[in-house]
Amino acid sequence: MSGKDKINIFPSRGAQTTMKARLAGAVKGHSLLKKKAEALQMRFRQILAKIVETKVLMGDVMKDAAFSLAEAKFASGDFNQSVLQNVTKARIKIRSRMDNVAGTNLPVFESFEDGADTYELTGLSRGGQQMAKLKINYKRAIELLVELASLQASFVTLDIVVKITNRRVNAIEHVIIPRYERTLAYIITELDELEREEFYRLKKIQEKKKKIRDKAEEERLALKRAGKIREARERGDIFKGTDEDDLLF
Repeated sequence: MSGKDKINIFPSRGAQTTMKARLAGAVKGHSLLKKKAEALQMRFRQILAKIVETKVLMGDVMKDAAFSLAEAKFASGDFNQSVLQNVTKARIKIRSRMDNVAGTNLPVFESFEDGADTYELTGLSRGGQQMAKLKINYKRAIELLVELASLQASFVTLDIVVKITNRRVNAIEHVIIPRYERTLAYIITELDELEREEFYRLKKIQEKKKKIRDKAEEERLALKRAGKIREARERGDIFKGTDEDDLLF
């Protein structure tokens, strides 16, 4: 097992407990990130479908608006310059807010009207109906443009976040968790080997101690035997020169 396949750590009981906790945390984190990625992908597909629908609708609305402009010009004449010269501030404005989706903030744009219609009386002399229709169609076009811009911004943000989340999920699943598992297996193997070595060492120590005890017992018996022979000689129970191995006590 190479160093890249596992974490460089000293095998011990504490390291085993630490690696078990880290492995459990990695598994839990992978599960949560997987759920987050699924939620983001679901919202991503919803936004994509909404973008396609809005773009199709945008084509129809812009076609109606362009046709309304042509009708208004035909009925009221060319009024572009007069309108442009009298514009001081925008009546339709945009505000933004953040929509939280699985911990990700998505920008949302909303259009609103600020102030009264400055050109409410435009086309009063002639072409008033076409002018009102023109305002409605272009207002609808602006609202769709704002909605489309909001969807596009959310789409780009979600695309980046989904890619990052998927990379993290794959890294945890294919790199971090297997590395933790291999490290934990290495620690368990080393601890088992240490236990076997310790058992063998204790067994050898016990054998050595047994040999020492046996030798000490033999020496004690030999000393005891020599003491009895000496006492017997002093009492005159045996003759000098008799072999000690021939004596039985």
